[in-house]
Amino acid sequence: MTLLLLGWSLLTVLRWTSGSDLVLSQQNLTVLYPKINSSEIIECDCLDFSCDAVFWFRISSSNLMEFIGKCNNADRVNWGKVDSSKYKSFKRGASFVLRIIRVTEADQGIYSCVLKDTKNEVWKRGTLLLPGVTPPTQPPKTKPKPSDRSSCRCKGSNSPKDGCDSLILWPLVGLVAGLGLTLLCILYYFSRLPKKCRHQFMKKRQMT
Repeated sequence: MTLLLLGWSLLTVLRWTSGSDLVLSQQNLTVLYPKINSSEIIECDCLDFSCDAVFWFRISSSNLMEFIGKCNNADRVNWGKVDSSKYKSFKRGASFVLRIIRVTEADQGIYSCVLKDTKNEVWKRGTLLLPGVTPPTQPPKTKPKPSDRSSCRCKGSNSPKDGCDSLILWPLVGLVAGLGLTLLCILYYFSRLPKKCRHQFMKKRQMT
């Protein structure tokens, strides 16, 4: 009901922009929990839109629509029927900013913005402000338990044998490779000996 009221009110407020179309931005509502008497900033980004001006609105907790003000690229602000000493609006980088000064519980509501260029308006759903409300605590993140690969349980006939086969196969491959390398080294050593040395070695071996 609140979003329907906001959409209808925005269409009513923007009737003076002849030949323009209103585009609704698909964004989730952001929730802020400012402390009482602190200042809070709400941003309306223009990353995907050519912005000439921004219109700021607020829906109070009693579902009343309030026009806060309009700000253009030159930081010229036209305020609505609000206390202008409580708000500041300006352009910062690719975003328009609304600063709420000395936040009280009465400032609770949904703050939204409408970005405007020469042809279109883009409504962004904005921010829910809950002054003095304690934010909900997030549940602690549980770390996944590391898998125990030190032991191999492959006793059953239906259990997977890939892990156990690899544990048995690789030591055997290493043993065979080591024996083959040793044999190659011995053959190479005897192939490099002179014939006389080989003959004496064979003669001594026959005498023993």
